[in-house]
Amino acid sequence: MASFEVLWPHYLLNLDGKFSDWLVKQHALKLPADPDIIILNIDDRSLTQMEDKVGRWPWPRSVYAEVVEAITQQQPKAIVFDVTFNERDLDRPESDQLFNQAIKDKRNIFFPFIRSELDRAAYVGKLSDLQTRLGLIKTSRADELADGAFLLPMMIDASQWRIGTVNFSGDADGVGRRYELYTDMSGWLVPSLPARVAQDLAYVVPQKADLVLTWHGDSNPYRRISFADLYADIDREKPMRPMQEFKNKIVIIGANASSLHDLRVTPIDSQYWGSNILATAIDNLKNQQFVSTPPPWSMLLATLVAIALIYACFLRRVNALYPALVLALTTPVVIGSAYWALSQGVLLHVLTPLVFAWVYYFSLALREYWIVHRSYQATIKEFGRYVNPHVVKEWVAREGSEHVGEKAESREITVLFSDIRGFTSLSESRTPEQIVDLLNRYFTLQVEVIFRYNGTIDKFIGDCIMAFWGAPLDNEQHALDAVRAAVEMSEVLEKFKLELGDLSADFDVGIGLHSGPAVVGSIGSSERKEFTAIGDTVNLASRIEGLTKGVSRILVSRETMLKCGDTLDFEAFGSYKVKGREQEVELFAPSPRKPK
Repeated sequence: MASFEVLWPHYLLNLDGKFSDWLVKQHALKLPADPDIIILNIDDRSLTQMEDKVGRWPWPRSVYAEVVEAITQQQPKAIVFDVTFNERDLDRPESDQLFNQAIKDKRNIFFPFIRSELDRAAYVGKLSDLQTRLGLIKTSRADELADGAFLLPMMIDASQWRIGTVNFSGDADGVGRRYELYTDMSGWLVPSLPARVAQDLAYVVPQKADLVLTWHGDSNPYRRISFADLYADIDREKPMRPMQEFKNKIVIIGANASSLHDLRVTPIDSQYWGSNILATAIDNLKNQQFVSTPPPWSMLLATLVAIALIYACFLRRVNALYPALVLALTTPVVIGSAYWALSQGVLLHVLTPLVFAWVYYFSLALREYWIVHRSYQATIKEFGRYVNPHVVKEWVAREGSEHVGEKAESREITVLFSDIRGFTSLSESRTPEQIVDLLNRYFTLQVEVIFRYNGTIDKFIGDCIMAFWGAPLDNEQHALDAVRAAVEMSEVLEKFKLELGDLSADFDVGIGLHSGPAVVGSIGSSERKEFTAIGDTVNLASRIEGLTKGVSRILVSRETMLKCGDTLDFEAFGSYKVKGREQEVELFAPSPRKPK
């Protein structure tokens, strides 16, 4: 996708072009125009003031004859017309004759012509016949039979032709950033007007199709003299303008009168006068201020390198903030480098690589977030069966969703077993569906109590509940919370028995608790694991639960009783022999605290 976008001007073209144009414009403001280039400007004031003297536009060519003679007396370096002379003035032929006399044998006056479509051309002919008159350069590929269609300065004597094209077209986005130097027409190179001027003035002209322009100043960078002011000074007995105003200058005679519409879109302005563009191209050639642009593959390479580095960061599980920070720091550096490169004559299109780098980063970051989010949700869902969801969220925040429950560790915990008494008789009087509904209702009530006291559900074994406190999160009062939960579970049982009606007499539970060390973590095979606790503490809690029948609904070990401190009162129930233990286990039951 990146290579396709870089090699073909699609969606990013306008954005990249506008950004580069902004850099070019900022650079241009600090780059003064050549003071030796002057524009003799046919402006709105000239059209108005000269109407009484010479008539309405277009003026008789004798007007230009007078101006040319006045300027040439000051020995300018060149006079370059940005006004076309495609048609003879049939109503005033003497005017055309005066103009031809004024320019005769003056080798430093240049005129424009236009490459045209066949249906609009004033002249169509073989390029081989036009080679000398148009200054065409013949290459080894030149087709002797090829035709060309042009709007030529037919009013001017062909022997005085020093001409070049002034075709100026924009890039794909409509913005003009370059000026044609030579147009290849069937192997014949047609020079542009700036190239022809530079060639005749002995400036170096690159042998390439076009010139990416180095712009100067603002929308009017060159010195302008109103045509009307100069023409009025010609008629004065004592001229008021400087006598050496045009000496060794390149004088461009052009127009920016609003009615002539000679406007173009450029990086400097969306309404940039054509005479300024011509002056800029000549300025570039005169001062050898060529702008070069790296080949498209360099931008593609920069984009791919940036993408590869970002991918490597995510592949190595680098914190996503680090590549974002690097990108944030790199972006202004790259932009600053592009601005500096302009002063070295290199135009770098950096926005496309930067945009792709950021888009690729955000796509990977979003993907990473989605993976983590899904893992987080899956973890919450998975461990929400065992632990209060609030506890799970805290646990995930501490361990990370991908590592929750992975590490088995030894913890000091309190284990609770709760088993239903009289379940057999209950099963005999109800359907299986009723039994399942009843158990689900009972377990839901008891689990709510366990969660409320920060307990963890280990598993349901038939009609038995196994839970523990002190894991996965540390809980210094795990024994106290466990005993309080057991007491409330007993109270909830009494309320539940009201739902059973006549069957409640035989329905009861036994709850056994013991505190001690156990191994807690995800235990099982690679295909199936469970978060559970194992060890002698778990076994003893199960044995204690088995001793509750006929003794007390709740029994706790001495270890659990001692860890509760003075917060609860306990009633001693003596010592009991437990399977797997040589020493008898001393058991207690929590009792209501007596008022002091």
